[in-house]
Amino acid sequence: MISVLNSVSQLGAENALSSTQASLQKTLLQLSTGLKINSGADDAAGLSIAAGLGANIAALTQSSQNASNSIGFLQTADGALSQVTSLLNQAVSLATEAANGQLTAAQNTAADAAYQSILTEITQVGSTTSFNGTAVFSAAPVTTFTSDGTVGGTATVSTTTGALSSTTLALNATDLTSVAKATAALTAITAAINTVAGVRGTIGASVNQLTADTSVQNTEVTNLTGAQNNVQNADIGTTVAKMTQYNVLEQTGMAALSQSNQAQQAVLKLLQ
Repeated sequence: MISVLNSVSQLGAENALSSTQASLQKTLLQLSTGLKINSGADDAAGLSIAAGLGANIAALTQSSQNASNSIGFLQTADGALSQVTSLLNQAVSLATEAANGQLTAAQNTAADAAYQSILTEITQVGSTTSFNGTAVFSAAPVTTFTSDGTVGGTATVSTTTGALSSTTLALNATDLTSVAKATAALTAITAAINTVAGVRGTIGASVNQLTADTSVQNTEVTNLTGAQNNVQNADIGTTVAKMTQYNVLEQTGMAALSQSNQAQQAVLKLLQ
């Protein structure tokens, strides 16, 4: 049947070509972005899953950074306390020497001056040690907040370094000016060493916990990133193959449309 009003073959060719070109444009967009989901129209469920995974990854990445910052803070405190322990060991030597009772008055005075200098240095360590502009030794706890981006996936690790000075270590009232005072000072210094060791132990436990948490968080980020990639990333090999297919279909579609137009022109020849 020959018709001049409607050409079903031409309409079919136009529709097929339009569909092919739309698919080709979508494929080219996927190749340019590297994503197979570029809008909700592509895959609404997949887009929602990818967004949720992205939120989890962001929370875990920042949580890992939070933990790393706290580890740095606590390691700074531990390093300072290690220095304080060395100072206290020097104080032990001075107090032991003064408690022996064989020093002259001048020697006792010199030993006590050295001892008082150590106490001043301990107080200075406690007041000047800082991390990122924050005093390391304080009664306020060091709090680390972590989250995996879910309501039930939050945790907090708190560690208290405590204030640090000769006063907090109960050494401010001690001196080495006599055998009796040196003996009392030696007892107080030993207690201070134990106190510092206890704080370092607490700090070490927190550092170990935060280090383990960071390792878990980094592993989760790796796994979730892989899952997100599977949901939203384009398979480049498959996408290139589709692009080639649609390019061929576009060319054959245009050829078919041209043939359809020529068939319409044949009608005019019947009227000549």
